[in-house]
Amino acid sequence: MTTPFSPYQPLADALLAHLPDDGDGAHDLAHLVRVWRNVQRIAAEEGGDRELLLAATLLHDGVHVAKNDPRRDRASWLAAEQARNILDTLGWAASHIDAVAHAIESHSFSANITPQTLEARVLQDADRLDALGALGVARCFYTAGTMGSALYDVTDPQAHARALDDQRFTLDHFETKLLTLSEGFQTATGRQLAAQRHARLLAFREALLEEIGEPPVE
Repeated sequence: MTTPFSPYQPLADALLAHLPDDGDGAHDLAHLVRVWRNVQRIAAEEGGDRELLLAATLLHDGVHVAKNDPRRDRASWLAAEQARNILDTLGWAASHIDAVAHAIESHSFSANITPQTLEARVLQDADRLDALGALGVARCFYTAGTMGSALYDVTDPQAHARALDDQRFTLDHFETKLLTLSEGFQTATGRQLAAQRHARLLAFREALLEEIGEPPVE
């Protein structure tokens, strides 16, 4: 029977056993399955060691830090350190542990670390794809709901006369982050997939603005 991580399901089972379920619906098992699917699509064209990629995929969000937590820019470092410990207990070679840890640490938008290996570039692209398109919209509003953010500023939805504040207004997050993501993809395959999903973000924003009586973005 085909499983989400076939043909590496035994490795997946060993790694997932170390990860707690913290109830974060934006970084849950479904997210890991989607990122792995993106990894496979990109790696089919770009290459990369699949076992290293699977380990990095499954462990990249191993330490959850909320978006509004002051430690947010250290989340990927914390996950990388946790991954080192997990892989060491499984008897992985030091060089492979280092490769996985680097991919995890550099995947994060907040960390702002340039990926230095093919596997790190593939993981970063695969993870960022899940922040774009219809899934990006869904995850954005899910996370905003957990933070108690409003959908938008009713007096100035497009922030014409105020500073953007995506901690308070979910729509602002499109400008502060989501609509910038497609510019930084590392692989040709990732850039192609990102362009498609970026267009879906733009279409959603245009529809939302129309429905709340706002003029389109110029």
